[in-house]
Amino acid sequence: MSTAAAAGRVAVVTDSTSYLPAGLLPADAVTVVPVQVVIAGRAYDEGTEVSPAQVAAALREWQVVTTSRPAPERLAQAYECAAQSGATGIVSIHLSAQMSGTYESALLAARRSPVPTRVIDSGSVGMGAGFGVIAAARAASDGAGLDAVARAARERCAASYSLFYVDTLDYLRRGGRVGAAQAMLGQALAVKPILTIVEGQVRLLEKVRTASRALARIQELVVARVADGEADLAVHHLDARERAETVAERLTAALPGAQVVVSEVGAVVGAHVGPGMIAVVVSPH
Repeated sequence: MSTAAAAGRVAVVTDSTSYLPAGLLPADAVTVVPVQVVIAGRAYDEGTEVSPAQVAAALREWQVVTTSRPAPERLAQAYECAAQSGATGIVSIHLSAQMSGTYESALLAARRSPVPTRVIDSGSVGMGAGFGVIAAARAASDGAGLDAVARAARERCAASYSLFYVDTLDYLRRGGRVGAAQAMLGQALAVKPILTIVEGQVRLLEKVRTASRALARIQELVVARVADGEADLAVHHLDARERAETVAERLTAALPGAQVVVSEVGAVVGAHVGPGMIAVVVSPH
């Protein structure tokens, strides 16, 4: 668990599924509480005990890979540490409550927090939540109060828009993220799905025939979404860096005013999407 130095200001806490790229924030700006991934019955902390490559390998070998939310006690410990470091309040931002019990664990922990704590359901995952974390951390660094920091996070999370492609729906089906009928249809017709997140849940947006067409279509949708506005973009992947960097280069060329970062998802999300996944998160300014 990384711990933010929070003396005299609002502390920001998140979970490991925000996948914040290195260098966007000072190392001590945010406390990150790990979510667990379970491989063949053994639990590991995401980010410190298991790598995305290990999860991708386990999935390719058809090992049983599941995930587990952090216990409320781990989040309570993070809140206690922030308060001991001098935080006057805490904003705790987490992946969609529709996808994980992490938000519920945070609510339970907040009841025991020694300082006022706002728990936020990002309604998303990855940098869909991460951009909200960044907004909150920057507001806190500027000296904003608890309500203002929480508002900055909520507004940025609500404005974010995610599109992603998976090589197969089977991993999402096994994790209960899409219906079995949709997964079977995708396999039977060799469909390559473009997915999005609506009200915290994974939804099928479009179906195309090839991976290259899926990635091209995602680029088209992102460019149309951003238009002439300013936005930050994150390109996520699992074990597909070359593919992700190509998407990032094309988006940078098409949207010269946008800031684009590439970030590999970790073990928890990787367990549900499978190797080859590409996602683009759009966060308007």
